[in-house]
Amino acid sequence: MRARAVLCLDASNNHNQAHKKIGENIMEKNSRRGLLKNGATVAAAAAGAGLLGKSAEAQPKLEKRSPFPPNPATGRPMYSGAVAYGNLLFLSGVGYHKPGTIEDHTRGVLDEIKKNLENAGSSLQNCLKVTVFLADLKDYDAMNAVYRTYDWGSLPPVRTTTAAAGVPGNSLIEIDVIAYI
Repeated sequence: MRARAVLCLDASNNHNQAHKKIGENIMEKNSRRGLLKNGATVAAAAAGAGLLGKSAEAQPKLEKRSPFPPNPATGRPMYSGAVAYGNLLFLSGVGYHKPGTIEDHTRGVLDEIKKNLENAGSSLQNCLKVTVFLADLKDYDAMNAVYRTYDWGSLPPVRTTTAAAGVPGNSLIEIDVIAYI
């Protein structure tokens, strides 16, 4: 009888442990961690299914291209004045190669950039990044006074300004931009 009681007690303990384990699994599934883990699994599966669906559709091939019509008379250039990739537009640095003050140079450069952007189907308001190279950092405040007068949109582009050891062509300033079309 004693052996039978031990056997029943042992079976009862196994049964209780099984119920405890089931309860823990249910609690984990209903806990925040369990819900997050299960939610993440469902989200990953949905995203994967979405990607599979999109890969079946024709995706446009991104290629580097000129936003301007080709000019066969000029031959093969050393560099491009502008390159588009997808809807991004990269404009080469623009300087001002006439006599004048930093204000004159800044205005001339920004007017040329504005024209180049518009010719490529973009605008100053679509600029994402502006890089300014000054021949002399002492011109920073005067350059900013002119720069500030242009309409960069409600969210202006990020900008880096640096003094260069030499801006080509005796320009006091050179600016390049990245914009979207």
